[in-house]
Amino acid sequence: MAHELATSIEIDAPPERVWETLVDFDRYPEWNPFMRIAGRPNEGATLTVHLRPPGGRESVFEPDVVHCEKYRELRWLGHLVSPGLFDGEHRFRLEPLDGGERTRFEQSETFSGVLAGLLLRFVGERTRAGFVAMNEGLKTRVEGMVAAEKREATESTDTA
Repeated sequence: MAHELATSIEIDAPPERVWETLVDFDRYPEWNPFMRIAGRPNEGATLTVHLRPPGGRESVFEPDVVHCEKYRELRWLGHLVSPGLFDGEHRFRLEPLDGGERTRFEQSETFSGVLAGLLLRFVGERTRAGFVAMNEGLKTRVEGMVAAEKREATESTDTA
């Protein structure tokens, strides 16, 4: 039986800007309180992901990227020890809003395997809290960058 955790947030920026920040893994320590990623978001690539859920212990796993559609979706599949025990397919999905001026960012994970129900009782709420913290960090980061660019553009036209 599969179990899903899902969260979403609306970001006042186009999907392209959200995507640029989402896949810039090297800069995650600047804004992302939940996860660190090493690797490239290319289908077939293996990532190294460090998760730090609020109030929980850090865990490290190496999922494989199973889908990457620029500006739209990034998915990976990871396993605890071996496939079928505790598997997680993580998804980041970007949906354009208001003609592409804004973005709905969805982060979710579908857990399956023999231990999925049991382990989620222990880590499910912390994991959901981590998703929310990351979503809020992403929103703050992207909207802050867009606002700074608008200020710079306004200032440069005012001095011209």
